[in-house]
Amino acid sequence: MSTFNQRPDTCEILQVSCVDRWLVYKRLQELDIDCWCEAQKPLQVNLKNTNEANQLESVLKQFTANRHELVQLLQSCWEVT
Repeated sequence: MSTFNQRPDTCEILQVSCVDRWLVYKRLQELDIDCWCEAQKPLQVNLKNTNEANQLESVLKQFTANRHELVQLLQSCWEVT
């Protein structure tokens, strides 16, 4: 799971599995969120605003939530629209 604070302008260190770390890193790069990752080190993210914090949370859910949680999230999104 991850540990991060949603305050903008902070460097966050994320604890994600070694396998998922590079996938999360790649997706954050696609979203133009400042992040860096070195071999055998945690993923670090620099959040500039709350929008980036929300995007980070969404990306992490894709990799850490179980199927039931993802289905519930999708259903709640459908109810909003």
